[in-house]
Amino acid sequence: MKKSRFSEEKIIGILREGEAGGKVPELCRRHGMSPAAYYRWKGQYGGMEVSQLRRLKELEAENGRLKRMYADLSLTHHALQDAVQKKL
Repeated sequence: MKKSRFSEEKIIGILREGEAGGKVPELCRRHGMSPAAYYRWKGQYGGMEVSQLRRLKELEAENGRLKRMYADLSLTHHALQDAVQKKL
């Protein structure tokens, strides 16, 4: 996936400028981005604060770790079940 040249904090700052009454075409021209990017960001990050965004990223990382942990434990559980079945 392509890395954005704008950080999440910068994106939220740009969106705040738009919410404060800045015109979208002028904002896009000043920051060097397309209007489509602005509206995509607005849908994704609209109404978020920087602290909320950080918390969201932490929760997504934790969720990923828990999913991997569950997958490992599930695999181990199935392997042990197969071993017990073969002994019987």
